[in-house]
Amino acid sequence: MEALHSVLSAFLVTFAALFPIVNPIEAAPFYHVLTKDLSVARQRTLARKVAISGFALLLGSMVLGPWLLVVFGIELPVVRIAGGLVVTMLGWKLLTQEQWSDHSSSQVPDDAMDREGAFYPLTMPLTVGPGSMSVAIGIGSRKPFGVMNFAEIAGTVVGGLMGLVAIGMSIYIAYRFAGNLSRILGASGVEVLVRLSAFILLCIGIEFLWSGYEALLAAHPH
Repeated sequence: MEALHSVLSAFLVTFAALFPIVNPIEAAPFYHVLTKDLSVARQRTLARKVAISGFALLLGSMVLGPWLLVVFGIELPVVRIAGGLVVTMLGWKLLTQEQWSDHSSSQVPDDAMDREGAFYPLTMPLTVGPGSMSVAIGIGSRKPFGVMNFAEIAGTVVGGLMGLVAIGMSIYIAYRFAGNLSRILGASGVEVLVRLSAFILLCIGIEFLWSGYEALLAAHPH
């Protein structure tokens, strides 16, 4: 039961924190514009490659990012607090600003699709940008393994992986049906989804900050 709770908690945190930043539904129209001159088969192949590349990039950021910072002498609770600040800031921007996104068509050169574009520009920066990677690092620093038992560690790892897989699947589905998705949801539907997700992201960022502060106090009680 404890392991199941860890899996569910890690899955929900990972997916809820990353989805509004990656936001493949918002990026789908940009993807459609960039790939509309390609064949349907080629568009589907690129959608699959972008989903896999995005998953790998986020996984690398989540697993390696916090520990690379520790190598440079930054304590993990401090990394968690910094990640919480980034997540909170991004959530607030999404919630209050008229237009803000981790990806933008203006970042993509006009001739980019003349080359192999599965990683650049379709994966980065169109789908996974610096904001998404910062959030992934924040998630990776959420709980130090040293104070968790085996069931919690296994549950957190499995849940986090499931959350990333769900993000990858959402990227593939959004890009695979990019032409239809924007017409079904419309501008208002995307707007509602972004604002609701942004509030959840804001709450998650504050939770990161609080847990990092508690860990820092525990490590340095005096």
